[in-house]
Amino acid sequence: MKTEELNFAAVDLVTSAGGNVGSMSRCLTRLGVKFQTKGNFDPPSGERPVILPGVGAFGTVMASLNENKFSERLKAMLKGGTPFLGVCVGMQVLFDESEEAPGVSGLGLVSGKVVRYRATRVHKVPQIGWNKIVACREMTGDIKEGFVYFVNSYYACPREPGAISYLADYGGAFCAALQVGNFTAFQFHPEKSGDMGERLLKEWLSNVSK
Repeated sequence: MKTEELNFAAVDLVTSAGGNVGSMSRCLTRLGVKFQTKGNFDPPSGERPVILPGVGAFGTVMASLNENKFSERLKAMLKGGTPFLGVCVGMQVLFDESEEAPGVSGLGLVSGKVVRYRATRVHKVPQIGWNKIVACREMTGDIKEGFVYFVNSYYACPREPGAISYLADYGGAFCAALQVGNFTAFQFHPEKSGDMGERLLKEWLSNVSK
């Protein structure tokens, strides 16, 4: 099936979390997905699925999201059912807090916290490179496992294990992706993960286009 035949929903790409907006834009263009960039002073309306890519420190990203009360608007939209995809730090800010920025509150939409990897002789911090993810529940979809690209020093720990959709291992199992209601989030970068990443994006786009 050709990409253009999939009739994906148009999406809003939020620029407020810094980093990899350009690479995500190029990936969406390759997939034939129409999108608009949105930010603190031109927020999404909630009528289209929202993608929040992020690169950088948790505290810095939250400070950006809090400008002009954007975080409050975003939370209201997501609580109202707007489909959402968070990537990298865009996943981490869904949580209550992070060890990276003590005292800084996240969006609090997923219960739990973000913690730092513990470095070993084998597992350096940050994790940079390809790692295998494995689906851990049926609702994940048809894609059961594959290799994706990570760049991260911190990872999320959902309070409810059932929130985790994919696991990976880096000195121990960790949450590589989650799905909670209308929230989907990837700790890895699907836009930099070749065919596997595009398959995961297509699956999400297909689900939110129904």
